[in-house]
Amino acid sequence: MTKSSISASISVTDAEIAKIVLMPGDPLRAKHVAERYLENPVCFNTVRNMLGYTGTYKGRQVSVMGHGMGVPSMGIYATELFTQFGVESIIRIGSAGGLCGQVKLRDVIIAMAASTNSNYGAAFPFPGLFAPVANYEMLSDAVEAAKTLGVRTQVGSVFTSDHFYHPSPEVNKQARDLGLLAVEMETAGLYWTASAFHKRALSLLTISDHLFTGEALSAEDRQESFHEMMEVALETAWKWAE
Repeated sequence: MTKSSISASISVTDAEIAKIVLMPGDPLRAKHVAERYLENPVCFNTVRNMLGYTGTYKGRQVSVMGHGMGVPSMGIYATELFTQFGVESIIRIGSAGGLCGQVKLRDVIIAMAASTNSNYGAAFPFPGLFAPVANYEMLSDAVEAAKTLGVRTQVGSVFTSDHFYHPSPEVNKQARDLGLLAVEMETAGLYWTASAFHKRALSLLTISDHLFTGEALSAEDRQESFHEMMEVALETAWKWAE
């Protein structure tokens, strides 16, 4: 249910926004999710082509919307959804590059926490380091859903980087040596934002390539692996939907 019909980046038309929103980076991926998985999906946002849809999954209302690339973009959409549209929970559904040897292609990473080189968290007043972490109940639900579905997962910390092309090759080695499972670009921003507004957030990430082995999924494998992650996300979302 919406609290407002318009914000700086979202203008709701023809549909409400659900209490829980699934968020891929690519708005076209949001369209794909809505059309493949949701019943009677209706587009609620086209501002800047950041497509958003609301439909039902197993009888409960779920929304899906793109969030763009990087922490600032995620922060904009998550903040507006949480503060202006009555959203209580967000699940990021994205891809990541594997770092540790234990991480394999097609694994679904359930991000417990996110280390980051982003300064986004400095905006939230705290006399120290404000740790970006997932909501435990949602994380636990995702673990159980993955077990039921037979989807191979890894639970741990990830590295949210402001750089897709980092100028120093040592950064990913340092992240790997500290036990971070994968690198991506948005999770820390989502977790900080959710914590600041007393909301729930979780990040699910499919390993599409490995930074140290050079392995990468084909386009067909990426699609199949994405569907596995989506099923975990939807089963998790269903428990928090209305």
